[in-house]
Amino acid sequence: MTAFWDSVYTDRPVLDPRPNDRLVETVTGLPPGAALDLGCGNGGDALWLACQGWQVTAVDISAVAVARLAARSVKRVVAVRHDLAESFPPGEFGLVSAHYLHTPFDLDRSAVLRSAAHALRPGGRLLIVDHGSVAPWSWDQDAEFPSPVEVAAGIDLDPAQWTVERADAPRRIATGPDGRTAEVTDHVLVIRRLTT
Repeated sequence: MTAFWDSVYTDRPVLDPRPNDRLVETVTGLPPGAALDLGCGNGGDALWLACQGWQVTAVDISAVAVARLAARSVKRVVAVRHDLAESFPPGEFGLVSAHYLHTPFDLDRSAVLRSAAHALRPGGRLLIVDHGSVAPWSWDQDAEFPSPVEVAAGIDLDPAQWTVERADAPRRIATGPDGRTAEVTDHVLVIRRLTT
């Protein structure tokens, strides 16, 4: 699995990474604190969060992706290679972000996302953004994705301790690696840990 993701990032050009749209719209206005970026990839989300004042732990299974982010030497960002199939990063966070945490390999996503919810401090949010449609440039053209409601059900959190703040499927225009554009659907789920 590690070799696959290393080759994905080795084959991608090193660009100026940008944050995901759903992260910006969800996090803008929240008070900064500690954030965990699961599957940080090229680091666009981690870098943007750091610029907003967040202290970010950015993890990815790809050593190539982590090394690229670490080479930027950005204050408030710690990039760490981590295999979520084996363990979960330690710490307590005001935000855990998991954007497009899909893989062709075995990964108990529900268990990873449950661990993410348990890593939230009271009042913290878990932002899960999944593909809701297949873009023309996607590596798996036959993929099917669960709805945000199905993802929430799979995580199976106690409603006395966590609440779903958002579960919807907005559309946007995305740009692929070769510059092509297409309308795609995102599945967005925001879960907040209650303070009581």
